[in-house]
Parts: sequence; structure tokens; C-alpha cells
Amino acid sequence: MQHPKRSTLLAISVLAGFALAPLAFSHYDDKEPAQSYRQSWFALMAANFGPMTMMVKGDIPWQENEMAAYADQLAALVTLDVMRGFADGTDKGTTRAKPEIWENKPDFTAKMDDLTKAVNALQTVANQGTDRKAIAEGVAATGQACKACHDEYKSKDYLY
Repeated sequence: MQHPKRSTLLAISVLAGFALAPLAFSHYDDKEPAQSYRQSWFALMAANFGPMTMMVKGDIPWQENEMAAYADQLAALVTLDVMRGFADGTDKGTTRAKPEIWENKPDFTAKMDDLTKAVNALQTVANQGTDRKAIAEGVAATGQACKACHDEYKSKDYLY
């Protein structure tokens, strides 16, 4: 028998996925599919992680079920192969990605793996829901994993 709370969370996650899908498609450019793929992936990551950080900071009300739903969406996103968006030759075109990604792909890949681990740990504590301090620490760790890539591999100069 499925738990009502789990069913509700699943429904919220599915609805959030549908609601966020336009963000992904808004980045799609058939002339630069790899760049579009990775930009869409990062847009969806931000759309889920942003509200989590806002809850931790107290900018918006803390809602355990929403925190868990956002964490579940992040965990679903990290199962996608974002590295296919960083194939050789995709360092040109409309991108914030610095050439250093392709020059040091093993380090970049390791940082992406660190992000996956942080997101999965965050999902675990967010779905337990009762320990706000642990959730806040998970959000911070995930933010640090994001920042590790941004510092070295994301250009500050871009179209928007």
C-alpha cells in the first residue's frame, strides 16, 4: 500500500516537472543542440535549487513538502547525462562554458560527480523533512558543489 504523503509528493513532483518543462524548451536551439541541452539542464537545476536556498535563507516560507519535491526534482535531473551536452566541439557558440572544461574534462567530470553526490544527500535529508539544520547543511553543500564548477568553468560574460 502506498503512503498518501508519498503519493502527494509524487503528484507535486510530476506537476513541477510539467510546469518547468517550458524553461527547458525555451533554451533549445536546433543549430546548437548540445549547448541547448546543457543550458536547459542548468535552467531546470536553478529553477529547483533557487527556491530551496530561498527557504533556507527565510526569503520564502519553509515548506517541508515543497523542499522534498524540489530535492526530488534535482535528484531526477542529476540522473540525466548532462555530459553529453559537453561533447567535444561544443565549446563554441552560445555558451557560458569556458574552454577549460574541454581542456580539463576529468576535473570537470569529477566536479559534476560531486554535485550528483551532494544532490542525492540533499534529497535524503529533505525527504526526512524534520531536521531543518541538516537540510540547510545539504543545501549549502549542494551550493558549494555548484560553485566549484562556476568558479572555474562558467564565464561571467554572456548574453543575459
